[in-house]
Amino acid sequence: MFMKQGHNGEEPRRQESFQVDYFKPTDAVGIVNLFHAVYGDDYPIRLFYDPEAIIAANEKGNYYSIVVRSHSGEVIGIHHLFRSSPYPMLYENGAGLVLKEYRNAGINKELMRFIYEDFVPSMANIQETWGEAVCYHPYIQKGAASFKHVWTAIEVALMPAETYGKEKKTSERVATVNGFRCYQPKPHMIYLPAPYENELRWTYERLDDVRDIRLSESKTPFEKVTETELITFDFAGVARIMVKEIGKDFQHCLDNLEKECKAKNTVVFEIYVNLACPWVGEAVDELRLRGYFVSGAFPRWFDTDGFMMQKILCPPDFDAIILVADEAKQLLEIIRKDWERTIA
Repeated sequence: MFMKQGHNGEEPRRQESFQVDYFKPTDAVGIVNLFHAVYGDDYPIRLFYDPEAIIAANEKGNYYSIVVRSHSGEVIGIHHLFRSSPYPMLYENGAGLVLKEYRNAGINKELMRFIYEDFVPSMANIQETWGEAVCYHPYIQKGAASFKHVWTAIEVALMPAETYGKEKKTSERVATVNGFRCYQPKPHMIYLPAPYENELRWTYERLDDVRDIRLSESKTPFEKVTETELITFDFAGVARIMVKEIGKDFQHCLDNLEKECKAKNTVVFEIYVNLACPWVGEAVDELRLRGYFVSGAFPRWFDTDGFMMQKILCPPDFDAIILVADEAKQLLEIIRKDWERTIA
């Protein structure tokens, strides 16, 4: 998720200098203190309450912590880049916050400038970044758009409101709009499922990378075996199913995965299929029959592109979703129409 913006009219505690900087091991305790100050003990990613785990994650490159220090050295803000997809050179940007007393002091803007214009271009192992901007206010979306992110997908009921702890501004599940930015282009071939061909072509016209685009018309070869990875977020009731390879056993695999998810009281099902697969259209047809509807494109998700479909066991509140960009609003209408198909 993109950096949270201070937007409630609060004045910063003092007009003082601050420094945006690379992580140092000595910052780890300050990061823990910051999360306690903003979220109490309720932030779902427990890593941020363990100084040694924070240090280890930065050393391995699974997380990169970008810190903001006050003139006295106190950690007053933080943002992260981290691996969250099957492709290790695609980094999600999120887990960001600023101490309440220091909001509206220009920290968020400088943090994002440093990350997107200085930090990422200096990292050869980061080829693309992406983030989930919450849709219960417009501030994160405005900041992300100013740093060249292209909106390609919307998750209409991703996280329960209580996930945001002291920061929550809604009582419903929170939608996110997802933006991607390419730093190291990789032209490659993708195949579009026929039901979403026009919608995806519209998305790829706006993308900051090029693709050789074809329609998915092939039949699944008998010898192909489905390759999947299941990631569940039990605290949120969310399941993400990564389908790297689509085989003849796709329906059977999906039966087992959905059964496993339902046993964990999953509310939000998200399935990512690989658009580099010429027969991806057959998998999408099966998902449509099971009540899944479009979310959007996920560039470089598998190194090649992903296409995500979602199924939710709670009614989405489309009217409560706040979007800034016209293309995001148009994308939401595409998604709403497809969701209506599933309940018709």
